[in-house]
Amino acid sequence: MNSDIKIIKGRLTLLFKRRPKTRYWLMLTNDTYDQTYNLFFNSQRANERLQSVPLHKLAHYDLADLEKLLKALRQDIKLTIEFVGFTGERWPASQKLIQRKRVPLE
Repeated sequence: MNSDIKIIKGRLTLLFKRRPKTRYWLMLTNDTYDQTYNLFFNSQRANERLQSVPLHKLAHYDLADLEKLLKALRQDIKLTIEFVGFTGERWPASQKLIQRKRVPLE
């Protein structure tokens, strides 16, 4: 888990440019077919197209471990995280819904 966090942080520092009028966020997808979680770095400047760069693939398919990883990641990274493919699922520790409704990507 610590190695995943180091990889993600290292790649984020290379991609995060702090440009004006640019929105940055992370997108976490649940790939049920391959049983992996995929993390993408998204950025979009005003009046321009969305850029999505794959950051990391989490091969350990366990929701409790994902919750711990995100908790550790959120301590250092203050970006919004968008969830795709988690409709109706709940976090094991807090029992909060991960994603309320489906997004058009699903």
